[in-house]
Amino acid sequence: MAAVTLSQLKPGDKISEDALTPLGSVLLQKGKVITPKEIEILQAFLIIAVEIEASGAASKAQDEAAEEPAQETGMTLVSSPLHREYDQMVQVLRGVFNSFAAGSSLPVMDIRKQLEKTIENVRSYNLLTFTPRQFAEKDYLLHNSIASALTSYQIAQWVGLPQKDWMQAAFAGLLHDIGNVKIDKAILTKPNALTPDEKEEMMKHTVIGYQMLKNVPALNEGVKMAALQHHEKVDGSGYPLGIDATKIHPYAKIVAIADIFHAMTLNKAYRKAISPYLVLEQIQSDAFGKLDPGYVRTFVEKATQFHNGTVVKLSDDRIGEIIFTDRAHPTRPWVSIDGTIVNLTLERQYHIKEVLK
Repeated sequence: MAAVTLSQLKPGDKISEDALTPLGSVLLQKGKVITPKEIEILQAFLIIAVEIEASGAASKAQDEAAEEPAQETGMTLVSSPLHREYDQMVQVLRGVFNSFAAGSSLPVMDIRKQLEKTIENVRSYNLLTFTPRQFAEKDYLLHNSIASALTSYQIAQWVGLPQKDWMQAAFAGLLHDIGNVKIDKAILTKPNALTPDEKEEMMKHTVIGYQMLKNVPALNEGVKMAALQHHEKVDGSGYPLGIDATKIHPYAKIVAIADIFHAMTLNKAYRKAISPYLVLEQIQSDAFGKLDPGYVRTFVEKATQFHNGTVVKLSDDRIGEIIFTDRAHPTRPWVSIDGTIVNLTLERQYHIKEVLK
């Protein structure tokens, strides 16, 4: 390991310690191989010196090796273990929703078995880039439920809930919208605004879901309360009970965030998916009086924390790579496009439209 000034730094060198901004944010992560683009970034932040590995030869090999997995990942993503278990979870949940809506008992152990298999692969789940390999808009409820389960599991970890709660939070995400199986599909998929009567009917899914789950002994109370409370707001303006933050179960607060995120980032019959970065900004604004602000802050920080190198498309269709994320503005990173850095914090006329991997 050796400290070198920027004038001594050359392409192929590898960072041996995180390079930090003056405010303490990670600018370049340990292990990053230096290219002219990284030198430009360091210069922009007025970094004087960085720690690098003593040998540059290994760095070149690492650089070449680093490119290959990314290409392989792009080719093999659709056959990943996570996708296989996710697809199986869709089939299990489809059968559960159909039979439970018809009055059959809830097969909790079958659901849990497949959910655990899916969660085993959560380390490869990136909520900003994960896309189901088979998605039909008519199956939106199934995909929202499973994605909400994965995201709720992560949020439960991120906000510091005990490990015993992580799987239960995933269950809460998986079953939070089960009441919708009893709601008229014409209302759920209506492309324009609901009438007051239709809105009232749609809002019943929370109470219906709770009633469907309340007598299932194998589910804990938090899972049942998440079905009832995931549309409550911390300021008391939600439904069905209009309760405030002091009475909303932690699982419901978690599921509310996951549900909003996936409701907006998945395609629906009447609305196409929205950029996950725009959705994160919307969730941030909703934190004021609507969502738990502490949970939201942690969610946005963690969701955007490790995405340097992510390829994105901006709102003007330019394609670039995220090179830096400021902790104060996690949804508006710096994007390198053909050697030019676009700072979305300053250039607010642009936003990330799509995450390309």
